Amino acid sequence: MAGGGAIDSKKTYFAPNMPTEEVFTMPLKTGVNGVLYSTKPLNYAGNTIDEFKLTFKDGKVVDFDAKVGKETLSMLLDIDEGAKHLGEVALVPYDSPISNSNIIFINTLFDENASCHFAFGKAYPTNIAGGEKMTDEELEAHGVNNSLTHVDFMIGSKDMNILGETKDGEKIQVFENGNWAF
Repeated sequence: MAGGGAIDSKKTYFAPNMPTEEVFTMPLKTGVNGVLYSTKPLNYAGNTIDEFKLTFKDGKVVDFDAKVGKETLSMLLDIDEGAKHLGEVALVPYDSPISNSNIIFINTLFDENASCHFAFGKAYPTNIAGGEKMTDEELEAHGVNNSLTHVDFMIGSKDMNILGETKDGEKIQVFENGNWAF
C-alpha cells in the first residue's frame, strides 16, 4: 500500500495520511529475525526513546536496549503480547521533502515521512486481500499481528541498502544509499 489510501462510504478514494512518502506493508508475524537499530528519536507518551536496538527471533522482540528511554521502551513492549511483534514495514526514500528539511519533528506523523520505518503492534488488515472482513482468528492464521497499539519508529538512513528476494530466489536491489534503486 502507499500512504494508507482509503475509500469512504461514498466509494471515493482518498489519502488520509498527508503528507506521505511511504510505501508500506506488514511483515509475517513470525517472520522477522535479526537486529534493528533506530535512526531517529521516538516520542512515546511524552517520553523520548532514542538510540535503541531490538533483537527479533521468529518475529518477537527477545532483547532490546536504549541509550535514552529504555524504561519507556520496556513499557511499550509490555502493552500486550502483540506489542513485541511488528505490524508495519514502510519504505521511504532518504531524499524525501521531509527528510531534506533536516528537521526532526518529534512527531511520528511527520517523521515517518523522512525515514523508512517499522511499527510495533497491530498490523493493518487491509494489507491482505479481504483482511478487513476477517475475524481476529482468521487474521492470526494468515500471520497478521494484533495488538492494542501501533507505534512507528524510524530506521532509515542515507546509507541504507535493501536487497529483496523474489519467490523464485532472484535478488533485486530495492534501496541503494537510502533511496529507491529503480
